[in-house]
Amino acid sequence: MMELLLLILLPLTGAILMPFLGKSLVAKTVALVWSLLSLAVTARMVCCFNPDVITPQFGFDYWWIYPMGIKFKAGVDGISLLMVLLTNFLVPVIILATFKHTYKNAAAFYALILFMQSGMLVVFTALDAFLFYVGWEAALIPIYFICALWGGENRIRVNLKFFIYTMAGSLLMLIAIIYLAMQTPGKMYDIDAIYALDLDPQTQGWIFWAFFVAFAIKMPVFPFHTWQPDTYSSAPTAGTMLLSGIMLKMGVYGVIRWLIPVAPLGFAHWGQTAIVLSIIGIVYASLIAFTQKNSKRLIAYSSIAHVGLISAGIFAWNVQGLQGAMIQMLSHGINVIGLFFVCDIILDRLNTDKLEDLGGIAKNAPKFAIAFFVVLMGSVALPGTNGFIGEFLLLMGVYQYNLYAGIIAGLTIIFGAVYMLRMFQKMMLGVSNERTLVFKDISGSEYAVFVLIGILVIGIGVYPKPLMHLSEAAITNLVNVVNTKIQVVRF
Repeated sequence: MMELLLLILLPLTGAILMPFLGKSLVAKTVALVWSLLSLAVTARMVCCFNPDVITPQFGFDYWWIYPMGIKFKAGVDGISLLMVLLTNFLVPVIILATFKHTYKNAAAFYALILFMQSGMLVVFTALDAFLFYVGWEAALIPIYFICALWGGENRIRVNLKFFIYTMAGSLLMLIAIIYLAMQTPGKMYDIDAIYALDLDPQTQGWIFWAFFVAFAIKMPVFPFHTWQPDTYSSAPTAGTMLLSGIMLKMGVYGVIRWLIPVAPLGFAHWGQTAIVLSIIGIVYASLIAFTQKNSKRLIAYSSIAHVGLISAGIFAWNVQGLQGAMIQMLSHGINVIGLFFVCDIILDRLNTDKLEDLGGIAKNAPKFAIAFFVVLMGSVALPGTNGFIGEFLLLMGVYQYNLYAGIIAGLTIIFGAVYMLRMFQKMMLGVSNERTLVFKDISGSEYAVFVLIGILVIGIGVYPKPLMHLSEAAITNLVNVVNTKIQVVRF
């Protein structure tokens, strides 16, 4: 019963402990151990979880701000558990990926990572709308400081844009949350009370857009994406990994857990528009990726295209689309962290991430080239890798919704294969130059990170059933509940 509360508080206590650790090596080691404790608790929860039960498990429910009807209430179903698993696996990997870096004021750096981890866990488990909002904002604050204090060129300007975008979206969501709570009989923020509301289609329409804008900015979905490439490029690699690997999944999760179930009639009216925007983003981001000469920006646009497909699969609102979205969120998080780690290693060794300055790295670093190729194959959805399972199910879901939408959405696989393989060719193959001639192969913590990622790329691709089974019952129930509400109004 207390596992989930412990899971949320563990990173928070670790973040409080960090400032008392002065040395960089001590700080990063303690941060890694602390994050592994969270992973151990998550593993126990997965083992004890009953995937056939659709109601939340491991829950707790305490009054927080009683006069305002706000509770500290959380629990996990199959959808939440996959996001908790993603978060608590990737945070140790991200921390391990920083081991060969030395950060000024390392204790504060790792404290912010753990604090952000706690905020994201609140988002993925909250069963109270106000608590969800608190977690949403709590996860934003540390990543802003990580990017602003340890980022690259123009970090202040870039992060100000990111902060303004996300805060504007959050304000719209907060207005919608307060309005919904005021409509419940007891003026409660409880998710069950909000789900039970029977609002008219016009009201649900503006609630849909208030939530959608907030979530679309975080994911991001076209045309709310413009903050992302600059932020990913200027952030320190650990910050980019946190943003791309985990934080954008908060927006995707919000659509599944809050937007569509809370405003089903708004979704019925505006869902097609959301799919169109998602598919435009797939094509647009893919075409822009072709023109990129910077590896981090290329991967950033690739991420927009992949998330566009996830978004389209969700708004198609069928079991295949949602199952694909869940497995692809896991796969995308794993793959994108691997890709950004490749960029980090090259930047650290060669002090450049321009594709024109690279070439022939595979000759001097064969282990690095193989690791990069494995992650790349997952990213381009090669059968037998983790990316294939999710993208296949997503395309099935979009195809069931509309044939032409499925065909256009499928371009992400073709485009992605072209620009990603071209990037591999320019970086790893060809003739070595003065920079790449002395490139050192991976070792130590770098090797460990790639081994962990490689195991998951192949393992999930070969045998995804256990992960899919975790969320199957919760997804099927949610799809049926929303579709029933829509059908009742139509007939």
